[in-house]
Amino acid sequence: MADFQLQDKASTGASRRRFDPWLVGAAIFFVAAAAFSAAPALKAGPTTLAGLLLLLGVAGVAVLGLVAIRGSGASGDDSDQAEGFIEALSEPAALAGADGRVLLANPAWRDVMGEGRRLPSGAAGSSLFAALVQARKGQMAEGVLTAGGNDYTAKVSRLAGGRLLIRLAPIYVPEPIAELSIPAPVVERAAAPQQNALDAFAGASPFGAALLEGIEPFKSRILETNPALTTMTGAQAGGVFGDLIDPASRVEAEARLNEGRAGPFEVRLARDPSRIAHLYLYRADGRLVAYMIDVSEQKQMELQLAQAQKMQAIGQLAGGVAHDFNNLLTAIQLRLDELLHRHPVGDPSYEGLNEIRQTGVRAADLVRKLLAFSRKQTVQREVLDLGELISEFEVLLRRLLREDVKLITDYGRDLPQVRADKSQLETAVMNLAVNARDAVRAAKGGGIVRIRTARLTRDEAVQLGFPAAENDCAFIEVSDDGPGIPPDVMGKIFDPFFTTKPVGEGTGLGLATVYGIVKQSDGWIHVHSRPGEGAAFRIFLPIYDAPPAVAAAQAAAKAEPVKPRAARDLSGAGRILFVEDEDAVRSVAARLLRARGYEVLEAADGEEALIIAEEHAGTIDLLISDVIMPGIDGPTLLKKARVYLGAAPVMFISGYAEAEFSDLLEGETGVTFLPKPIDIKTLAERVKQQLQAA
Repeated sequence: MADFQLQDKASTGASRRRFDPWLVGAAIFFVAAAAFSAAPALKAGPTTLAGLLLLLGVAGVAVLGLVAIRGSGASGDDSDQAEGFIEALSEPAALAGADGRVLLANPAWRDVMGEGRRLPSGAAGSSLFAALVQARKGQMAEGVLTAGGNDYTAKVSRLAGGRLLIRLAPIYVPEPIAELSIPAPVVERAAAPQQNALDAFAGASPFGAALLEGIEPFKSRILETNPALTTMTGAQAGGVFGDLIDPASRVEAEARLNEGRAGPFEVRLARDPSRIAHLYLYRADGRLVAYMIDVSEQKQMELQLAQAQKMQAIGQLAGGVAHDFNNLLTAIQLRLDELLHRHPVGDPSYEGLNEIRQTGVRAADLVRKLLAFSRKQTVQREVLDLGELISEFEVLLRRLLREDVKLITDYGRDLPQVRADKSQLETAVMNLAVNARDAVRAAKGGGIVRIRTARLTRDEAVQLGFPAAENDCAFIEVSDDGPGIPPDVMGKIFDPFFTTKPVGEGTGLGLATVYGIVKQSDGWIHVHSRPGEGAAFRIFLPIYDAPPAVAAAQAAAKAEPVKPRAARDLSGAGRILFVEDEDAVRSVAARLLRARGYEVLEAADGEEALIIAEEHAGTIDLLISDVIMPGIDGPTLLKKARVYLGAAPVMFISGYAEAEFSDLLEGETGVTFLPKPIDIKTLAERVKQQLQAA
């Protein structure tokens, strides 16, 4: 193009000067300006001192201006010198501006890049423009430029005047392995020397490397291996490379290779099929070089991440289902309380109503397991001594395990205290012990179940399977001498409703419940199992160090004698605002509370509750509200209605754990929580306690 084509030389002698009309015009105007400035001095006469000084000053300025103009004209030779320099280069070269515009280019550049006036943009030149930015700062930079389907290394350097010199060199691309399936033609000439040994880099590399002889890699003979491959696979010189790979994995890799696919190929090792490696194949001087990188830990981390994401999704689903189910169970239980009050013991309907109630209790237990798995179960944490907890629970466990299963307990020294829900922790240990009992009885008709407790240091916890341990922790292990857990089942054992027991013998929620309880207790659970060696479930819990004042209060409370509870009077008086979006729950609960002497104002959502609170401002004694409601939720309702409620106490009822919304109640006082499903006795008792405390 005319913008950057090289011009022919006007002569073979000295370099010629380029004609610049702007420079000539500037010189003419400068001379005219100097003449106009001298006119007043000439008119006044050179004999006066002022006229003489003015003439001398104008003359000096004129001389300096002409020298500057001559220098500017001479600098025009730089372009000619750059043209000659670029034309003399053998590699593709060009001179570009800071904005990417091509100023000059030699024929080799035009053969590669064409007659374009600007450097390529987009993906083809993105790396190059990053190099241009570095070069403008005075640094020598390199980038990658794509042209004609080929990649070139572009070296960029800065010249005078802010211009940038760009030189291209092709990037060497090794021959792909896909070409191995096409034998090279035989030619009647001396063959190139073949590589007979691994280079120094491959020999000392931390990943496996082998030199192979043959065209088909999995049937080739091993000429040499590095120490890393020998340690990984047990490879030796003279063996067949395919024997190092698990047969099923080798068949899959061969199929991919025959399809022309590029590596890496994921293979399992014949020595230990649980180990996974990435295989890379390259041709080097008539030989094949194979590289193997052990990625077993990486794959294990990927599986653990996928498992954690799956468990989180299932937990969210289970929590949502349990919340809705809790509302239905609450309505059923409240209606049953009302019917049982009308049909007491001796009534013909009592037996049928009692069976319905027992079924509701079983359903509520199922919901609690789902909430425990999803880590949304309401917990009542207390400080527990680890040794006392297991020893008190041991009597019940011995009855559960039957005579053909032996229970062994191993208590460590200096057992710590933990802060957890006692019933939840007992449920977790019981589920693990029952699973261990079923495993040993199914395998050999009986066996040993061992429960071990201990205080672990950080290093001991990491060694036993708690990689994120930061401090000492409490340890509970439930193990057995059964057949162990198969590897293909290991990744599913904590999934809800997954069980290996026969139909009708298991719900599939035992280990899922354990998982949720441990996580909700801020703990960690790890499973160690090998086929034929039994299984060990290890629970790690944070140690609770009570402040001295709290420890003294706990000791004093234990020393006080237990007083018998007086009979409960569930009747009372007061105005209650009851907010619940589930009509069956709200209507039955309000009717039962009215029967015990309370005045109840009902609201189906937060908006209606705000209107009622404003109409009865200052006269409401207690607010009872659900937490999760369409529109305005419970905590938001409390914040908006507090101006109408004054200091009235508040009770939230929900199927979700209190921790799910406790952060939304920051700054609020007089707030209590009652988990669903609820019965009328518990509700009436809590209502009376709140009103009396207020």
